[in-house]
Amino acid sequence: MITNPTRQRTLRGHKPTRPTPRAANTADHQAALAWRLTPRDRWIIRMVHEHRVLTAHQITTLAFPSFRSGRMRLRELYLWGVVDRFQPYVTVGTAPMHYVLAPAGAAVLASEDGLDVKELGYRHDRAFGVAHSLRLAHTVGVAEWFTALVDHAHHSNPEHHTALSAWWSEARCARHFGDLIKPDAYGRWTTHGTEIEFFLEYDFGTEVLAKLTGKLAGYAALAHATGITTPLLVWLPTSRREATTRRLLHRAWHELDDPHTVPVATATAELLNPTAPHPSPADAVWLPLDVTGGATGTRRALHRLLDAWPHLTTTTDNDPDREPDVPSLMAPAPQPMPPATTRTPVAASRQYP
Repeated sequence: MITNPTRQRTLRGHKPTRPTPRAANTADHQAALAWRLTPRDRWIIRMVHEHRVLTAHQITTLAFPSFRSGRMRLRELYLWGVVDRFQPYVTVGTAPMHYVLAPAGAAVLASEDGLDVKELGYRHDRAFGVAHSLRLAHTVGVAEWFTALVDHAHHSNPEHHTALSAWWSEARCARHFGDLIKPDAYGRWTTHGTEIEFFLEYDFGTEVLAKLTGKLAGYAALAHATGITTPLLVWLPTSRREATTRRLLHRAWHELDDPHTVPVATATAELLNPTAPHPSPADAVWLPLDVTGGATGTRRALHRLLDAWPHLTTTTDNDPDREPDVPSLMAPAPQPMPPATTRTPVAASRQYP
C-alpha cells in the first residue's frame, strides 16, 4: 500500500506554520525598539525613507556580509513594524522583496530627530503607494545603479580608498534644485585620490529623448547660479539608444551659451562585462561628449572622466552651515554608520547656496 507522503509528514508534526503576527505600533513597542534596533537598523530606516524603496538584494549588498544574515534581519524589522514589504508582479521568475518605511520606523526616525511624523513628510499610504507607481522600475533601477557602485567599493583594493561618499535621492534633488533641474540622483565617487561629483539621468528607455536633451539648459542655469560646474552622467539601456541620444545631446549642448558648464558623458548597461566579478558604473564605460559629437573616442572609468574635463577642479564646497542640523533632513551616508564591515565609511553632504 502506497502512503501519502504529505499526510505522513503531517502525522510527524510538520504542520503548516501560520504567519507570525506583527507588532502593533504602541508606546510599549517603541520602548522595546529602543534596545532592539542597532545602528545599522537605524541606518536602514533612513535609507529607505530617503530613497522610498529598496530591494532585499540592495539592502543586503549595502549593509550585510551575506544575503542570509540580511534576509533574517529584514524579516525581524518587518515583524517589528519598522519596514513594510511587497513583491511586485513580474512575467518571468520571481521579483525580490521590496521594502518601504513602516509606521514604527517613521516614529523612530521622527523621535531621533525631535520631530513629529508629519514633519518627516511621511504617510503610510504614500509610502506603500510606490508599489503601484509606474515609476517603480525606474526608482529601483537608480538604486541598483548606486548599489553596484557601493559593491564595487566593498571589493576594491583598500589602498585605493574607494567609496561612494554621497548619494542623494530624486526627491532630495528636487527639494534643492527643483526650480532649475530635477535629476534622478546626485552622487560623489572617490578612488585613487580622485573625487568626482555628478548628477545622474537614468534613462529607462521610456522617456522621450527630446525631453532628456532639453534638460541641459536647466543644468547650465544651475551652474551659472551657483558657480559650480557639475558633470552630468546619462545612463542608457542600449548602445543604439546611446548613439541617438549623443547626437541629440550634442545639438542641444552647442546651443548653450557656455557648453563647458555642463560636462556630459554617456554610458550604457550593455557595456558592462557580465563575467566580471563586480561590474559597476565605475568601470571604463563612459564616453564624454566632445566638440564633434561623434561616437568615437576612448571609454573611461568613472574617476577618469576628469581627465577629459581639465577645467574642472576636484575640490568641493563643504560648508556645513548650508545643510540643516536635523539628521533626517540630511542625506544619509551611502554606507552604514558604523559600517557592517571593517571598511571606513565616508560621511556625505553636498551644499549649494
